[in-house]
Amino acid sequence: MHALARTRRRLRLPGVLAVTAVALLALPARGALATTRCSDPAGAGGSPVTVLRLLNAARAGNGVAPLHLDPRLARSARRHSCDMVAHHYFAHDSRSGARFSARIAWTGWMRGRRHWKVGENLAWGIGRDASPPSIVTAWLQSPAHRHILLHPTFRVVGLGIVPGTPGDPWRGRTYTADFGS
Repeated sequence: MHALARTRRRLRLPGVLAVTAVALLALPARGALATTRCSDPAGAGGSPVTVLRLLNAARAGNGVAPLHLDPRLARSARRHSCDMVAHHYFAHDSRSGARFSARIAWTGWMRGRRHWKVGENLAWGIGRDASPPSIVTAWLQSPAHRHILLHPTFRVVGLGIVPGTPGDPWRGRTYTADFGS
C-alpha cells in the first residue's frame, strides 16, 4: 500500500507542474501588464476630473484662474506615467534623456504657438497616499510643485494617472501633470 501511495504522488506531480507551467505562461510579464493596464485612456488609475477639480479649488483659493483639460497634454502625461511604471524609474526626463518639454512637443501641442510655457508635476503613492486629495495636498506642500500648480500663466493641464508605481507595478498609482500656457 505504501508503494502504491508513493507511485500516485509521482504520477500527480508532473500533472501539477504541467498545470502550473501553463498557468504561468498565461500570465503577462510585469512590463507587459503595466503596458496592458496603461492602454485604457480613461485612466484606470484614477479620475483626471477629480484631480482637475482639486487643482482648480486650490487655484481658486489663491486667486488663480482655473485650468482646463487638454487632450495632447494628457497624452504626454499618461504615456510618461505608464513608462515610469513599466520601466521602474521616476524622473521628469524620459529614459532616453529627453526633457519633459520634448515629450510635450512630440504630441504637437507646441505647434503653431508663438509663445508657450510648460511645467510638470510628478507623484506616486500607495494606499491612501495614492488618492487624488493626498497627491494634490503633497504638491501644494512642496514649494516647487506649488509654484507650478498655482502659476497664473498655466491655463491647461494634461493628467496621466495610471495604476502601479515605479517601484511596484502592482500597487498604488503614479501621477503626471503636464501644464501649459
